[in-house]
Amino acid sequence: MSAKLKSAVLGASGYSGLELTRILERHPRLEKPVLLRREGGSDGVTDLAEVFPELSGNGGYPLRPLSWPEVKRQGVQLLFLATPHEVSRSLVPEAIAQGLRVIDLSGAWRLTQAQHRAIYSFQDADAVTAAELTAKAVYGLPELNGDRIAAAQLVANPGCYATSVILALVPLLKAGLIDREHGIISDSKSGVSGAGKAPTSRTHFISVADNLSAYSVFNHRHLGEMVEQLGLDDAELTFTPHLLPIPRGILSTIYVHLKRAMKPTEVESCLRDFYSGRHWVRVFATPKLPQLQFSLHTNYCDLGFCLAEDGRRLVLVSCVDNLLKGAAGQAVQNMNLMYQWEEREGLQ
Repeated sequence: MSAKLKSAVLGASGYSGLELTRILERHPRLEKPVLLRREGGSDGVTDLAEVFPELSGNGGYPLRPLSWPEVKRQGVQLLFLATPHEVSRSLVPEAIAQGLRVIDLSGAWRLTQAQHRAIYSFQDADAVTAAELTAKAVYGLPELNGDRIAAAQLVANPGCYATSVILALVPLLKAGLIDREHGIISDSKSGVSGAGKAPTSRTHFISVADNLSAYSVFNHRHLGEMVEQLGLDDAELTFTPHLLPIPRGILSTIYVHLKRAMKPTEVESCLRDFYSGRHWVRVFATPKLPQLQFSLHTNYCDLGFCLAEDGRRLVLVSCVDNLLKGAAGQAVQNMNLMYQWEEREGLQ
């Protein structure tokens, strides 16, 4: 049996980082991952079990200070970054220079167009290198870019909202069935874990419980990903995210007009044909629609739809677990493609 891959995770103390660590630990082709922390990060915590007591009793999860010589000494070949956007933006050039392959769960390398990337206000120490890496980075949505991911040195893992919306729309857009002049509306709702682990006044229990709120209307960070990957103009997609009073999960309800009257069987065939052979997308036969509970704690994206009697107005429903298919699970799916392993390994 060939030697197992050695991976490392920087940022395991966040929600997505925890999920990622759990998956990597049980993956049959990997050694136990090396867990890294930035100097001064994790509030001085030296073991992940101190942050997540549910990990206690499993031999320890030491958080080692990030040091490139130590990473090399450990034999790490693949680095996962579950770090803030600006941290990933500064660390990736260093990691690539060390010869590592990188899967970045932040938004640091997802966007190719400067007007979309401006929302992050990045200040690159080396603008030339940053531009080169931006051009080389592969947007890590396996159902769209599987061939490119296999050879990539840098994979930019998609955002959670973006995953749910892109996977719902791309089959119909590529088939030329959507009337883009009418515009596309996505009404998306996420559990609180999507806002990250650091508490804010908006994510405080007293603000979230028994409540539903819209936020970042017209300027959410994932909007640029959606229009770039779907080949849309900015004004063609109206995206409104909402915060649900639940821990995890995303449900996107997407409204489109079709160019011609269609039958439900035609819409279903379009979705099924596009995702034929892609295990992690499930298409529901109308009139059954996905629900959050079906995809929670899985790497599935569940798609369903309802077509109006006129055959022109279509409502798509897309559900994902924001911490798995929207983050850690998709990162592992990308890793499987990078090393020519079966896409489901470690995720079943």
